[in-house]
Amino acid sequence: MTNTGFNFAYIRVSTEEQNFESQMEAMKDLEFAKIFTEKRSAKDTNRPELQNMLDYVREGDTVYVKDFSRLARSTKDLLNIIDILESKKVKLISIKEKLDTSTPAGKLMVTMLGAIYEFERANLLERQKDGIMIAKRQGKYKGRKKILKPANWSDVYNDWVTRKITAKKACELLKLKTNTFYNFVKEERKETA
Repeated sequence: MTNTGFNFAYIRVSTEEQNFESQMEAMKDLEFAKIFTEKRSAKDTNRPELQNMLDYVREGDTVYVKDFSRLARSTKDLLNIIDILESKKVKLISIKEKLDTSTPAGKLMVTMLGAIYEFERANLLERQKDGIMIAKRQGKYKGRKKILKPANWSDVYNDWVTRKITAKKACELLKLKTNTFYNFVKEERKETA
């Protein structure tokens, strides 16, 4: 039985605050059997939806991404993902770069683009680090702005401590991220210890 081949999309943003809109917009004229989305850093390939997509696709399928940086941060990871897809006879197409990895020219261009992206990211991080060092020397670097406890902290914290609400609900009520909530909880426990 031959697979007719389906189109799939992989859409990734790095943080919870970001949204998928620009990537969805880039693919609005295509039809997909399934869209894999996740809010995760690309620092490695151990991402649930990426792994689901790699497991799910079959011979004859095509995976679309807005650009290759959505798949991987390093050239090595990008090429590994492409190898996995190629071994399954799955095409990978980048909308932004207009590249199809199933062609020899496409594979060559992906390798070059991956190396350029990796180089650009390393340069960006280096410039950022240099800028922070200079700002620190000049006394201008303040670091991240300190987050203050919300006005309703005591009430919500007490409800959480007495198990009237879950941590998730507490974060919603306080409009805080989970890690910030638990940092405040640590502070609170130190103060009352």
